[in-house]
Amino acid sequence: MLFLFNPIAFKIPLVTCFCSLAIEMTIHADAFLTKFLLYFLLVSDYFSCGFASNASGKEKTLAMIKPDGLSGNYTDRIKNLISDSGFTICKERIIQLDEESVMSFYAEHSSRSFFGSLVKYMTRLQQSTFSSGPVLLMILEKENAVADWRALIGPTDASKAKVTHPHSIRALCGLDSEKNCVHGSDSPQSAQREISFFFEEKISGRIVPKHDEL
Repeated sequence: MLFLFNPIAFKIPLVTCFCSLAIEMTIHADAFLTKFLLYFLLVSDYFSCGFASNASGKEKTLAMIKPDGLSGNYTDRIKNLISDSGFTICKERIIQLDEESVMSFYAEHSSRSFFGSLVKYMTRLQQSTFSSGPVLLMILEKENAVADWRALIGPTDASKAKVTHPHSIRALCGLDSEKNCVHGSDSPQSAQREISFFFEEKISGRIVPKHDEL
């Protein structure tokens, strides 16, 4: 998890403190040592409070409803489960994925046997529109968002999830390990990368919005 810290707000008083300490050091060595210890404790307390508040703060993760989820009209059901589980949907958009963007997003799986099939599935032609199937992307937020979203969607193989995790999203809406309806970031680091991939400027030209951001 990233710890948010405003270096500019902290820099000015910190510099002032240490300038004062430098002057005191040249005049009263004992007084300098006492003040140094005091300032050290104050600074340590500042950082410990910051880390504690962020450690108990909220986390973001990426959620994706895949083409089969949208075409199967599961969106409202999934959103209700998201809301009931305490997540906030910070941002969402519907986009169409081209082959290049899918291959880039799933690059870590490029050596796996299912990679080609996965790319075809994510960009498959829709009989009604002859265009690649759209996906719904959402940034979800809550405490422990990454782990909680992964728990809510269930195991990768939806057919197994129906037995082991019958109340999970994949059990309710998915079919198998490929057509499993949803995606979730598997770590805070992956969440940051995936949110950046889909919601920041660097994806320009590889992902074509189907609608404006909702």
